[in-house]
This record gives sequence, structure tokens and C-alpha cells, in this order.
Amino acid sequence: MPSIAPAPLPKWERPGKTNEELDWTEIKVIDLSRFDEPGGKQKLAEDLRDAVHQTGFFSIVGTGLTQEEVDRQYDIGQAYFNLPLEEKGDSKYRCDFTKGNYFGYRAANEKTVMGTEVLDNVESVNIPKFIPQNVNEPFHPFLQQYRAEIEDFSRRSLEIAAKVFTLFSIILGLPEDYFSKQHLYNEPSEDHLRYMIYRPRSEEVDAKVQNTWSRAHTDFGSLTLLWSQNVAGLQLKTPAGEWKYVPPVDNGIICNVSDTLDFWSAGYLKSTIHRVLRPPPDQAHIHRLGLFYFVRPGNEVDIKPAPSPLLKRLGLVRGDAENARPVRGLEYVRERVKNYHDRTDYADMKGKKFKVGNLEIEDEVA
Repeated sequence: MPSIAPAPLPKWERPGKTNEELDWTEIKVIDLSRFDEPGGKQKLAEDLRDAVHQTGFFSIVGTGLTQEEVDRQYDIGQAYFNLPLEEKGDSKYRCDFTKGNYFGYRAANEKTVMGTEVLDNVESVNIPKFIPQNVNEPFHPFLQQYRAEIEDFSRRSLEIAAKVFTLFSIILGLPEDYFSKQHLYNEPSEDHLRYMIYRPRSEEVDAKVQNTWSRAHTDFGSLTLLWSQNVAGLQLKTPAGEWKYVPPVDNGIICNVSDTLDFWSAGYLKSTIHRVLRPPPDQAHIHRLGLFYFVRPGNEVDIKPAPSPLLKRLGLVRGDAENARPVRGLEYVRERVKNYHDRTDYADMKGKKFKVGNLEIEDEVA
């Protein structure tokens, strides 16, 4: 029986960059096309060291993905979000936040923000890895017709992340495959490819929540890949406590260190607080579509400080760290998702802490 070709999709059009004068941060750009050159990994690791130790944010280029392949994922995401709510929001394909399960669809306008009557404007769909263990996880029939393309992009995303993990291992003086072995595609984990869109709100409504589109937070897993987009709004909090805009990087992927890598490195690699604000006036009308890959540790991986010579020299690893109760990847991520999303209001969490076992984070220091 011949296979049925997927339905053609309207082309997504990349918005132009803002003309507003914004307070941009400087961001390190790492060219992964040099990765396999003699001494290339070591040179890239040194280039990356300060960025991940100070801010936790950087960008990568030279990933091997073409712009056409990236834009095709935006085409798919755009088409999915344009479906009627009753179709894309079918309960069979939704996230189950009561269990901390972030796979599936999350609707906008169902929860309030910061204790106000303002409704959350974020809509997303998280697609788990294409492995047998995930066969019963939500995967919408509309997306199924594009499965081959989505799976290829998903697998290649983690291959890109594996190169970044190699650089982190070198920075910490560990075997080069130390972190990549904790994040294997064919092993169960909470990894997911995400399409996400912010729906514009009026200036009057946004003012009631200090122009917040996504409250200040750290990410739950090990590493986040965000394909660079032109609509401004993403900000990081610098070590000096200042909020700075993250600039777009042409043909790049914005990366940030997340919680579990911060734990593994005893805080040497920074899980940076970031947020999303209402875009500047010349972009505030745009439906801000994003493409991500969130890397999570393997479900059974123990998240504890790595046996790094550097961390030991710096005195960052406590003597009793080896004896602490194990906290596995699945346990940490599911509890974190549940704590963040299983609620009716996305409150300001400034000064609030979250802890599992001996692992503790603070979304934003008071």
C-alpha cells in the first residue's frame, strides 16, 4: 500500500528584527563546525568556559541543520496552532500536570497570572523522543503525518546537544562522554521538542502583570536549545542582578544551562534566571512562535556533583555528596513540572525555593 504524502503547509514567515533601542546582553557565539578539527573541541571549550560559568547563556552556529530544515519545523508548529481549539486541545493529547507529565498540548487562556485576572498567553505542544517507551505518550494525529520530519529533527537536536555536553565535560576535566552518556536518545527521559507560541495581549492588560509573558524562572532539565528568533522579549538576569535582552543570532541556536547541569557541576555551570516580556512596540502585535529542544537527564540517572578535578580544587563538592540520597532524573523533572504548572495561577515565585532531596533551586532570589 503506497504511503500517503503529508498535507502541504503554509510557509511560516520570519518576522523582522526590532528597530527599538534595547539593552542587549553580549552573548558568546560558538561555531560547532570546528568541533572535529584537530584540537577543535578543546578550543571551543575554552571559548565557552566564561559564558557558562558567568551567565549560563550562549549561542551555537555551524550545527549542520539548514535554514530550510529549521523553517520547516516552524511551518509545522504554525499549522498545528492554527487548528481549532477543540481539535488541538483534545483531552487525549494534553499535558497531565497533576502527574508532572509535560508531554502533549498546553492551552493558553486557562490560568491566571501573578494573582490577577489576566490570563496566561502561552500555548505549547511538547513532543517526546521517538522511542518505544514513549509509544503511549500524547502525539496528536495532525503531527503524526509529519512524524518522519519531526523525528529526524528531534534526533539531530540531541546530537547537537551531545557536542555541547562534550565541551562541558572538557571544561570540568571529565571524560569527554561523561555528560552525553547521561542523555542518550534511546534511553527513557523527559526530553522533548517543543513548538510554543505567545499570543499578543493589549498594552492595558500587559501593564497589569508588569508586561510579563513568562515569569522569571530557571529551566528544569540539563540544557535548553532555542532556535534564535527575531521577536525580542527574552531576558536573562546577569550576575550583577540586571535584566538584559538576549539578542537574536542569525542561523543560531540560543542555549542555556538548566537546573540538573547546575547540580551536576555544583553550581559552576550556571542555571540562569530568565523571563519573557511583552515585545517592543514594533513587534507587540506578533504571535511569537518559538522552536525548542529541552534536554533532560535519563530517567534513572542520579543527579549529583560530578567527580570533577576542577570542582574538587575549587572546593565546590562537599565531602558527603556521595552519600546523599539519590535523586533520579525522572523524579526531579516531574516534581519540578508539577510544582510549576499544577496550579490555577502562575504566581510570582520571587524568593521561593524548590527542593527534591538535597537538590534545591530558587527561581528568583528575593
